[in-house]
Amino acid sequence: MHLWLFGYGSLIWRPGIDFIDRRPARVQGWSRRFWQGSHDHRGVPDAPGRVVTLIQETAAFCDGMAYLVDREVVDETFSQLDHREKNGYERHQVSLEFHRSGGDAEGVVYIAPIDNFAYLGPAPLEDMARQIHRSEGPSGHNVEYLLELADALRKLNAEDEHVFELEAAVREIKT
Repeated sequence: MHLWLFGYGSLIWRPGIDFIDRRPARVQGWSRRFWQGSHDHRGVPDAPGRVVTLIQETAAFCDGMAYLVDREVVDETFSQLDHREKNGYERHQVSLEFHRSGGDAEGVVYIAPIDNFAYLGPAPLEDMARQIHRSEGPSGHNVEYLLELADALRKLNAEDEHVFELEAAVREIKT
């Protein structure tokens, strides 16, 4: 069978995988938060950046992009994503809602649970903004990640107060 894969961070604007279809999708009961450390992409081991993970929250939802992966390349896709998401992320089954086009499906999403080695957790908005502003790693500056995500969410007409408040706080920092 084909597989739906849900992206809520960099997978929205830079999937880097082969897919046969993509659709805006939503997962219920989850919030997107910049609470995961990035020691390997948007930061370095002694100065991690911040990237998103999903946190369970009953009344919340998270909008993102779902990718339909052909069954012929599912194993290759997982191998590639397991490497890309190696810094504390695990695969989870979720129910996807295609709230714009209608319908739903089961899918897979990568989530960094709160007990993983790179989890940073919540912090004051200004502290997170300063950390993102100064962090850089092999995949680029952490600010780029935040701005690309905010832009991608706007293109999806998706609201995310956490992301947009953090974006505004980072933009206010003077270099």
